[in-house]
Amino acid sequence: MPRVEIVATDTPFAQRLQDGFGYPLRGPALATCVVLALVHYVGLLPGFVGALASALVWAATWRYAADCMQHTANGYADPPDVGSEGNSASGWGLTAIHLLVVALCVVSIVFFPSLLWPVLILAALVLPAIDMSLAFDGNLALAINPLNWLRVIGAFGAAYLIPVAINLLLGVLIVVASVTTAQLPRVFALPLFAFAYTYLILLAFHLMGAMIHQRHERFGMVPEAPALARASGQDADESLIETARQQAIDDPMAALRQLAGRLREHAAPPAVHQTYRELLHRQGLRDDLLVHGQIWIAALIAQGESRRALGVLQECIGIDTGFIPDDPQTCGGLADLAARVGMSRLAIHLGQGYLAHWPRDPQAPHYGLLAARALAAHTDQHASAAALLDRLATTWPEHPLRGEIDAQRRQLVGTA
Repeated sequence: MPRVEIVATDTPFAQRLQDGFGYPLRGPALATCVVLALVHYVGLLPGFVGALASALVWAATWRYAADCMQHTANGYADPPDVGSEGNSASGWGLTAIHLLVVALCVVSIVFFPSLLWPVLILAALVLPAIDMSLAFDGNLALAINPLNWLRVIGAFGAAYLIPVAINLLLGVLIVVASVTTAQLPRVFALPLFAFAYTYLILLAFHLMGAMIHQRHERFGMVPEAPALARASGQDADESLIETARQQAIDDPMAALRQLAGRLREHAAPPAVHQTYRELLHRQGLRDDLLVHGQIWIAALIAQGESRRALGVLQECIGIDTGFIPDDPQTCGGLADLAARVGMSRLAIHLGQGYLAHWPRDPQAPHYGLLAARALAAHTDQHASAAALLDRLATTWPEHPLRGEIDAQRRQLVGTA
């Protein structure tokens, strides 16, 4: 069973808000945003067919938004797959309510311009309460009951203003889109605005789900994600860490053996690796730290966590200044990343290390040139950069990068 990524109920809402802006751009949510934005082209079909097709697209949008809210409220960190939660009735109910609001905005623009802002503000204030009621209860009569709005708003307090602000932004975007699409080719404007609508809708519903998650007791909810994580055995790692920490007080080597056994199994979470390294540090087991560093760096690269791998690499260099990854692909990839993110000293270390360990590798000139450029950025390292460039030119006279090596050498001489 895949690992279930969960969010703790006591996570500060400021952190949830910060992380929330990336939520619609991850995994199934991003794919859904893109697909729905493109499918909005059906609105270009003539007459009733186009209107019906657009309604279906909006129903799909609101249904997936409701799925995201329920998924988040149940403690899941990642967006749900399409159709994994909710029901079509809530999707249609949300579509009807929101299309009514859009219609009121359009009528206000055309016939009663002075009423546009009051309509937008009122809609923004009550829509989150309606959305949450519909998504969880599927009861339209309850959702449009003003007494229910007051109950929902009272349960959230000031935090309720977050989805209100997003709904205001969404309303403004719809107004801007209605004006702008008349001036731009609709074939270009339609998917761009549709993507923006969908992004804001998913963001608003995700944050409403986060608010419900933090207050789940008030709604009689029991988040299912933690229970699923426990059933899948994820909590076993947390228990192992706690047991190892306690055991390390009396028998640190036995604790290390326990953790090492877990690391030899399927991919262990970062907390297990970090605990293992903490215990190694306490015992002063320098060589074991370096061996584990090689293993963890390779695992992180395989998992696409290159930036975290750079952190482990720096820690290992602090233990042994000559440390570099033992695989040329890993070393080279981290050298490129270090150069891109401005970690010039680390890029120099990896580039020079690559040359030292794999001097005849076809990629050696690339990483030697990378190190030379990083050295040239430091005035006190110009001599080292020049010596490195001379060495590359002598060792690889026919390499395709020879022209760049010579150009870098001339540039270095010109700044001397």
